[in-house]
Amino acid sequence: MRTRVLGSLAVDCHGTSIVPTAGKPRQILTLLALRPGRGVPIDALIEEVWGDAVPRSATTTLQTYILQLRRLIAVALRDVPDSSPKDVLATSYGGYRLVPVPEFSDLAEFQRLATRGARALEDGDAATASTLLDDALALWRGPALADVPRGRVLELEAIGMEEARLTVLEQRIEADLRLGRHSSLLAELRLLSARHPLHENLCAQLMTAFYRAGSPWRALEEFRRLRERLNTELGVEPTPRLQRLHQAVLGGELALDGPTDALLTAAR
Repeated sequence: MRTRVLGSLAVDCHGTSIVPTAGKPRQILTLLALRPGRGVPIDALIEEVWGDAVPRSATTTLQTYILQLRRLIAVALRDVPDSSPKDVLATSYGGYRLVPVPEFSDLAEFQRLATRGARALEDGDAATASTLLDDALALWRGPALADVPRGRVLELEAIGMEEARLTVLEQRIEADLRLGRHSSLLAELRLLSARHPLHENLCAQLMTAFYRAGSPWRALEEFRRLRERLNTELGVEPTPRLQRLHQAVLGGELALDGPTDALLTAAR
């Protein structure tokens, strides 16, 4: 079985897609695919599909959706001897589970590469970190669960995946800054800062890239813009660590290589 959730949903069993076209069965398959080999309680499936508007027929309807998924699995297993859809989508105590551990899961691969990349960055191996983290990000084909209707459970899962993606992106940029790629990062960082206008770490990385590219005044301008947005929208000032970065830029104290900023890093 191969599963992909970092973009549109794809779940293949023996080379055949078992993704249903209807929204609610698709939600159920997605939740099961995110927890391979583990039972997903019926209550969690019902909460995902219906939220607070649970119909009286929810349990019966859920069983119908499971039956629809098993029919798709049966088609995928038609050339596999001595196999049953219930061997793939099994009933567990109080719920259901996808039994086979996926031979490939883009989410599991992303997490594996991200862990290795973060470890390399901590060990000071920026080149290896950049490669591993870039490979992790390349697995994304769009927003998490892009074509799946999302209830409360899947919405939280998607938020978590997107936050992990942004963290890995920040780490890859940090690795590239340590490798002296500040000029080539400017366009990417400006776009990211526009998408995340209150994100202090992205602002810090953009300030660092501008400074190292010979434009300290533009670094100071980014700080001013972020400070105005924070004051206007949240009524707060930038954190002390970002203010120390601002002072380092003003005083010409920011290193031209190494970590983004010694002051910023030490304050984390």
